[in-house]
Amino acid sequence: MTKTSKFSIAKGWLVGSAFTLLSAAPVLAQEGEKAAKDKSALDSYLIDGGPLTIFIVAVGLLSLISLTVFNFMNLTKSKFAPDDLKAALLDHMTNCRVRSAIELSASHPSYLGRMMAYSLPNIDATHPEDLGRDHVEDAIADFSINETRKQMTFISLLSLVAQAAPMLGLFGTVFGMIGAFATLGQNAGADPQDLAADISVALLTTMWGLIVAILSLFAYFFFKNRFNALVADCHGTAENLINASIQTVNADAHLAKIPEGIAV
Repeated sequence: MTKTSKFSIAKGWLVGSAFTLLSAAPVLAQEGEKAAKDKSALDSYLIDGGPLTIFIVAVGLLSLISLTVFNFMNLTKSKFAPDDLKAALLDHMTNCRVRSAIELSASHPSYLGRMMAYSLPNIDATHPEDLGRDHVEDAIADFSINETRKQMTFISLLSLVAQAAPMLGLFGTVFGMIGAFATLGQNAGADPQDLAADISVALLTTMWGLIVAILSLFAYFFFKNRFNALVADCHGTAENLINASIQTVNADAHLAKIPEGIAV
């Protein structure tokens, strides 16, 4: 190969490489701009909000997630009114085995088990017409009041988060506006970029405070309604158990009042 041909090949390679780099430059520039834009989005919605915004997001969302997981695990049917306990208690009460029902309830850690263990000792066999129903219902109400206070503690914390988050956001709003006016007061011709930074703090703290508050409010009412539904199920079961024993005790008297030949 001659010296001239080698020079031509080298020249062509350099020209091709230069063309390739020039062609790739716009693509690389777009990717760089996109990466910068992605980074600025994180900065714009979180970092630029300052320490207070980061505090609201970190503590508020962490509290919300922790309380949500705990309440999901705690407010379950198996911990309030399991079907196997319902069936066993109904069998005991239908056959008027009140002592066995009390022992079974006392050995079960569920809400229904503890409630029946607390209330069933108030059954009065000297009043076969209602078995002292009023005393049993009073005991159920007393147990429910005390237990609701305990169970609602972690649900009420969601309400606390929902109320505190927007207050922290409002504090951030005031803090940011104070900074903006302070910047404006120091320099009559203040740089708009400096003002924008302070106003950004004001708006971002408000935004994140509202986000945390709205999510916490939804979670609070969801778990509150779930708890009320589970407690209502337990109360309905207790009423059925008492009725089953009363019907069994008064079955013979009920049949004695039915005229002969009438189907029951």
